[in-house]
Amino acid sequence: MDKRTLWRTKPLHNILNESKESQQSGLQLKKSLGVRDLTAFGIAAVVGAGIFSTIGNAATDGGPAISVLFIFTAIACGFSALCYAEFASMVPVAGSAYTYAYYSLGELIAWIIGWDLLLEYAIGNIAVAISWSDYFTEFIRGFGWHLPEFLTMDYFSALKAHGMIVETLNHGGDVSALSASLQQANEAWITAPSLGNFRFIADLPALMIVAVITYVVFIGIRESRTVNNIMVGIKLLVIFLVIVTGSFYVHPENWSPFAPEGISGVLKGVSAVFFAFIGFDAISTTAEECRNPTRDLPRAIFYALGICTILYVLIALVLTGMVNYRELGVGDPLAFVFKRIGLDWISGIVAFTALIAMASVLLIFQLGQPRIWMSMSRDGLLPKAFSKIHPRYKTPSFATIVTGIVVALPALFMNLKEVTDLTSIGTLFAFVVVCGGILVLQNNPAKPHSRFSVPYVSGRFIIPVLVAGLIAINLVFNRDYWNDFFLFGYGKSFYHSLVEKLPMMIFLVTCPIIAWISYRKRLSVIPVLGLLCCLFLMTKLGHTNWLRFLIWLGTGLLVYFSFSRKNSKLNGSNR
Repeated sequence: MDKRTLWRTKPLHNILNESKESQQSGLQLKKSLGVRDLTAFGIAAVVGAGIFSTIGNAATDGGPAISVLFIFTAIACGFSALCYAEFASMVPVAGSAYTYAYYSLGELIAWIIGWDLLLEYAIGNIAVAISWSDYFTEFIRGFGWHLPEFLTMDYFSALKAHGMIVETLNHGGDVSALSASLQQANEAWITAPSLGNFRFIADLPALMIVAVITYVVFIGIRESRTVNNIMVGIKLLVIFLVIVTGSFYVHPENWSPFAPEGISGVLKGVSAVFFAFIGFDAISTTAEECRNPTRDLPRAIFYALGICTILYVLIALVLTGMVNYRELGVGDPLAFVFKRIGLDWISGIVAFTALIAMASVLLIFQLGQPRIWMSMSRDGLLPKAFSKIHPRYKTPSFATIVTGIVVALPALFMNLKEVTDLTSIGTLFAFVVVCGGILVLQNNPAKPHSRFSVPYVSGRFIIPVLVAGLIAINLVFNRDYWNDFFLFGYGKSFYHSLVEKLPMMIFLVTCPIIAWISYRKRLSVIPVLGLLCCLFLMTKLGHTNWLRFLIWLGTGLLVYFSFSRKNSKLNGSNR
């Protein structure tokens, strides 16, 4: 194998020429988006399930200090956002981190990140579709409308619940003491129509919302833009209502203690908080549909990230000020706090807005994934059908339909809420790669001029001092944690102890290496901080998610070496 083919980069003039050829052939995507539309896309992707659902569980672990975690996560994302903005200005075509990696880091890394983004978007959409279905079912119940239980949940949840009920009865237990959700799942199993031993249980609302969103995305970017702008306007108006109204019911004593479980409690919410921010990179997938991508994409990325950070911090402070943080471990914290104080009418509005918010998230990710597939197909790494543009609607038609199927079928039959962390780890990896790409281009004399560039600050001394300082502070103030960290096999086998600590060990090894390279190569501070922050957040997602992520990447490498490498358009042309 010629190793040079694995690291072949795609020249920028090739990328731009292919985009121009598509325009001249009439197969280009329709240019309909301005900075306001792009900002709305970013807000739609970020303000969704996080602000209406996961923020509650995060606050239960971290208390009012969860607001600080939102700021820290936004800063970490901000470093990456600066790198995204430079690439978006430099390489104004569809494909997001995949295209950026192909230009800066080579084909193998581009394939890995493209494959990673497929996981991020698909799993994220499945989780959002299932969550939307839960909200929808509860919402219509408020009007006295009830769908059969076997049409509102997945097969495996019902099967598991039925097994637990049977086991409880066999041991003489009290079934009524089990949770209401478990009893509902068991009812779905009992009442479902059957064919032999198979019972028909499927999450019909999840299928419905995916089908509707896929249709909107299929028929055009203008229609998607209009629908999204309306949904974003509604949810921003309601969030503003929640913040203003809720502020009159804040009791400052609820903010004490501010961090009841210390730093460790705050960091438990990393995956939930970061999941709330992963959407801003989806803006860059629409580059070819922007009227002025080199100017508008960077602006939209910063506008969206800034607006969403302010909203999340204010919501976190209002929620934890209205009720004690221990009460927020519910699936609908915004609706819950207003019910708690007797404002049921606001609670109803919030429940309806949650449906709109999650539908808008689904729309943006359903919009982004086909465009990544399209870019990979153009380069020969996926079959040609994925780059087919509909002659009337000017959308990647085949890729859009496949995306709908890939999301709808698992959402119909499977419970994938547990893999929210898998979406986060995939996004963080994309951020690491984008930051790394900017660092690689830093000293490249052939680097083209871009309208926006990450401000350069030499990290020759800053990064080594910063890394050494943070390690020293941690060793002093987190002594108990590090004593346990370096104690292998205590209460567990050596293997399990090692596997659990492996993500943090990777981070600890990476830090001094990056510090040394920063000293030698005078690396820019901002991309380095983005890379290290995102890698640190990855360590907080657990070894199980790392294992699942590595299995997915391993599967992708099999596809690459069996199909993509030999079908690449650069095969034999850039050696």
